[in-house]
Amino acid sequence: MFQFFVKKSQVEKNFVKIYDEDFHHMKQVIRLKEQEKFRVSLVDDDHKSFFCILHSYENDYAIGEILNEEVENTELEGCLVLFQGLPKNEKMELIIQKTVELGIDTIVPVAMKHCVVKLDEKKEKAKQTRWQLIAETAAKQSKRSKIPTIMNVLNFEQAVEYASHLDFVCLPYENEEGIESTKNFLNKIKKHSSVGIFIGPEGGFSADEIDRLPTFVDKISLGKRILRTETAAIVTVGMIMLEIEMQTEG
Repeated sequence: MFQFFVKKSQVEKNFVKIYDEDFHHMKQVIRLKEQEKFRVSLVDDDHKSFFCILHSYENDYAIGEILNEEVENTELEGCLVLFQGLPKNEKMELIIQKTVELGIDTIVPVAMKHCVVKLDEKKEKAKQTRWQLIAETAAKQSKRSKIPTIMNVLNFEQAVEYASHLDFVCLPYENEEGIESTKNFLNKIKKHSSVGIFIGPEGGFSADEIDRLPTFVDKISLGKRILRTETAAIVTVGMIMLEIEMQTEG
């Protein structure tokens, strides 16, 4: 079933209007026919989604008839924030796509010492716009009820300050010995926790960044093998997502 995100202002009584790119995608790309079903989620009312059927196409918008509100919530009970050291572009796009599918709430690109990629203000704005579009597309594909936020690039100190407001924060580190630290961190997480995850870029964290970590950041291990930055991000988000999901189901 196809998914679209709309604002409250697009919903009137039992009908919803689909405009602009979504209208074009519905009519010209997927060629949705009248009486076929689709799903909409409100971007300005988290976790609220509806099942609809296509009522008609007008000149520049489509009208969907709302059948019923979706009861099942597709969002995590907790809030996951990924602080991703800036990798090469194709890797960042993969990280966004896959972590959005896994349930990430916010992605914060972080300029770290060993980042190969350096963005000026103009490039940063263009990248952030594209990354946000990738997040929206992934949210639609995975039937999310909200579009995760891709923030502007922060430096390492700014990212640590942002993370200080979260309940728990972890940093997978290749020099962290043994998996016990990971078990201990997962045991702290509750289903409504806000959890920050720091992932280094291709060059890893610098010794200075590790030395300056505040005590609220837990270093954890992802096993005996060295993982690429995109693999580490996906594995860590997936691991914490499952921990929260198991607590929710339990």
